[in-house]
Amino acid sequence: MTRADDGADRRFGLGTGHGGDHAPGGAGPGAAGEGETPGGTGGQAAPAGSGVHIGSVTSSALNIGDHGTATHVTHHHAGAADPAQEELLAAVRALRTDLGRLVPTAGTDALDAELARTEGEVTTAGAASPGRLARLREALGLAGAVTGSLASGVAVAESIAGLLGS
Repeated sequence: MTRADDGADRRFGLGTGHGGDHAPGGAGPGAAGEGETPGGTGGQAAPAGSGVHIGSVTSSALNIGDHGTATHVTHHHAGAADPAQEELLAAVRALRTDLGRLVPTAGTDALDAELARTEGEVTTAGAASPGRLARLREALGLAGAVTGSLASGVAVAESIAGLLGS
């Protein structure tokens, strides 16, 4: 039986590298029959260029197999639209990284939690609210001198001051 949809597969970039007949049992071109290796070469190594070739797949779901499923999910995050909010986000992430290198204290744990909430708000809503910024500034103060000695801590404090106008 000759495969009638071979051209359709090639239009979608799913050419098999083999033309011709289906193997017995419903397998497609290139399937191994009795005494054959995958690629249908009768025990010899498959020639270069044989098999299924997919150049690239983007923003898509792809499934291969009789009983498989393919699901495509796209998550869109607002991110920061304002350059000042982008700077705050970068400083918050840098300070969280720096805090991870320190011995944790109650103050640094509370600060990290507030940094995480600020990061989440900026990435989902596009900006940190004035109330969130005030709570972050308070958490910076409670964490003590450790944040003032870190360049990332100073950058967060400066970002907050710039956004709150103080």
